[in-house]
Amino acid sequence: MKTYTNTGNKDTRSGFGAGLTELGKTNENVVALCADLTGSLKMDEFKANHPERFFQVGIAEANMIGIAAGMTIGGKIPFTGTFANFSTGRVYDQIRQSVAYSDKNVKICASHAGVTLGEDGATHQILEDIGLMKMLPGMTVINTCDFNQTKAATLAIAKHHGPVYLRFGRPKVPNFTPENGDFKIGKAVILTEGSDVTIVATGHLVWEALEAAKVLNENGISAEVINIHTIKPLDDQAILDSVSKTGCIVTAEEHNYLGGLGESVARVLAKHKPTPQEFVATNDTFGESGTPSQLMEKYGLNNDAILKAVKTVLKRK
Repeated sequence: MKTYTNTGNKDTRSGFGAGLTELGKTNENVVALCADLTGSLKMDEFKANHPERFFQVGIAEANMIGIAAGMTIGGKIPFTGTFANFSTGRVYDQIRQSVAYSDKNVKICASHAGVTLGEDGATHQILEDIGLMKMLPGMTVINTCDFNQTKAATLAIAKHHGPVYLRFGRPKVPNFTPENGDFKIGKAVILTEGSDVTIVATGHLVWEALEAAKVLNENGISAEVINIHTIKPLDDQAILDSVSKTGCIVTAEEHNYLGGLGESVARVLAKHKPTPQEFVATNDTFGESGTPSQLMEKYGLNNDAILKAVKTVLKRK
């Protein structure tokens, strides 16, 4: 079984900041807009290096989206930054009407997604944003797993024409994907090959899936772990090829099971290859205050939960 090394815990939002900083040096059309959270989104260096291309709009997220949409008409590539809750739920009408409907080249970059926002609580956490964004026609939806992948995704979406939702998090998590790796939008990454069960994970749950796969391997169960960083467009073929070998699948995400990655995978399976599936996700609930680890434990979003799901789905083969 292939193993992965944690090169040091880093927050994915810093990966976004590093990518944006690099884009500032290499693409003069990239502009950045922030809704009063420059430090939290790690946009400080871009602001310092390119003050003429940075726009602080204050706590006015709807205006930020409208301004960004307008900037694309002049050939600019706007990256907007705020918390995931305010990047989607608060401004959904503006995104739908001014960005998605008009196919504007806006990159909606959202930090502090899911319950790992932690102590800020339910009003600042969001567990339905992937569902909101993937339902918008033409919207690309990306959810990265570590610092390196978030940086790579930030660079990649600047080259992609069309609206993008890039989702990442607040806490420091294991950094294990290759530095300066190639990021292909819509292409799943097979991390470990296996024959007994497929584990498809996204975001912070990818490392947890790898940890679960190690335990399974020690117990004679061969798990294929797939990193789905792009939820839309989904890599249908990678999923179908995997379940053709394993015969069952577990999906894992820091999101409501309603509307998330798991439902997208279920659609693919229902249409092409009905397969036993178990979901590791939140169960139609809001979050609450607590440390990230406490909340991941309470809501069943860790390697233990994945192991339990695997045990269940193997019985259904």
